[in-house]
Amino acid sequence: MFQFKIMKDYYKILGVEKSASEDEIKKAFRRLAHQYHPDRPDGNEDKFKEVNEAYQILSNQDKRRQYDQFGQTFDGNNPFQGGGFDFNFDHSNLEDLGNISDLFDNLFEGFGMRKRKTYQRGSDLEVGFQITLEEAFRGVEKDVIYPTQLICQDCSGAGHFPKEGFTDCSACDARGEIRENRNTFFGNFSQVRRCEKCFGSGQLPNKSCGKCIGFGRIKSERSIPVAIAPGIRSGQIIKVPGAGEAGERGASAGDLYVKIILQPHQDFELRGDDLVIKKEINLLDILSDNKVKVKTIEGKEIDLKISVGTDLNEEFKVVGKGMTQLGSGLLKKRGDLFVKFVIKTPKKVSGKMKKVLEELKKETE
Repeated sequence: MFQFKIMKDYYKILGVEKSASEDEIKKAFRRLAHQYHPDRPDGNEDKFKEVNEAYQILSNQDKRRQYDQFGQTFDGNNPFQGGGFDFNFDHSNLEDLGNISDLFDNLFEGFGMRKRKTYQRGSDLEVGFQITLEEAFRGVEKDVIYPTQLICQDCSGAGHFPKEGFTDCSACDARGEIRENRNTFFGNFSQVRRCEKCFGSGQLPNKSCGKCIGFGRIKSERSIPVAIAPGIRSGQIIKVPGAGEAGERGASAGDLYVKIILQPHQDFELRGDDLVIKKEINLLDILSDNKVKVKTIEGKEIDLKISVGTDLNEEFKVVGKGMTQLGSGLLKKRGDLFVKFVIKTPKKVSGKMKKVLEELKKETE
C-alpha cells in the first residue's frame, strides 16, 4: 500500500516563516549554529547537523524551490515487477543535491565536517511528464526523455587515460587537500578542503580525455522507461534511482524524479477517486423512460435508465466505475462515476411539436 510522508520541515528547524527572506534565513542559521556547535560545552552535534542541513537547502534558491514544490510524495511497491524502479522518495540524501558555494560550506569543514576525498555524486534531476487520464487509470510504462550528463565512453568516466601516467599536483603538494586559516564570526579556524585541481587525488593525469576535456562526463539526452502505477495523480513523483546525472569521474549517479502531470480530459473530470461526466439527453428520453448510453473511462458504454420524476439537478451515481485507487494493487479498487444530465433543447420547434407540448402541459396541470 502506498503511504504518504512529509519531508523535514526545514523552516521549522530554523525557526523562520516560509516567506522568510535570505537575510532572515542566514541570521537564524548563524544564531542556531553558534548555539548548537559541538565545540561548545552545551553543544548538540545532532541539532548542529540538522540546522546545517536545513540551511543548505533554504539558502539555495534552486534547492529551496525544489523543496517547496516537492514537499509531499508517495512510496510503495512497484506494480510492474522487475522494472527496477523505486517509488520511495528518500529525503535523507538531500545533502547530495549539490554544493553550497558560500562561506558556511567551507566553515563546516573547519569544524571537522570535512569533505570526503572521493569524487562527488551526480546531481539529482527533476522532470515533468504528461500522461493521459486513461494511462493514469490503467497504469503504463513510458519512455521519459530528458537532458543530462552521461559518462564519457571514450575514457569510461575517468576523464583521463591511466596508462599515460600521473604527475604530483603542485597546488596541494600531492596531498589532495589544502589547509587554510579562516577568520569567521565564530573566531579563527583552520580548515582543510579538497584540492579542486586534482579532485582530492593528489595527482594530475599526464593525458586528459579530449572528448570530455577531463571531466569524465558529457552533456547528452537520455531515454529511460518509467513504470507509472495505476491511479497516480498529478503532482505525485516517481523516483528512478541512478538515472540522474553521472557522478564526478566515476562516482555514483544522482537520481531522477519524474513529476506526473495529468492532461485535461475532454469528457471526464477527476474528483478524488471519482470521475464526473456530462451527458446530454432530450425530453423524449425523460418522458418515455428511455435508456441512455454513457461511456466509461475504459472506453466501454453502460446503459442508464432515465425515468419520469428523475431529479436532473442531482448527479446519477454509478458505483465502481470511477478512477483506479492508487495502491490498491491487483484488486484495482475504483471510485464511482457521477453523471450530470444536461437537457438538450431543440433549436427549432415545429407547429406539430408545439401542439404535442401543449397537450402534455394540460395533462401535467
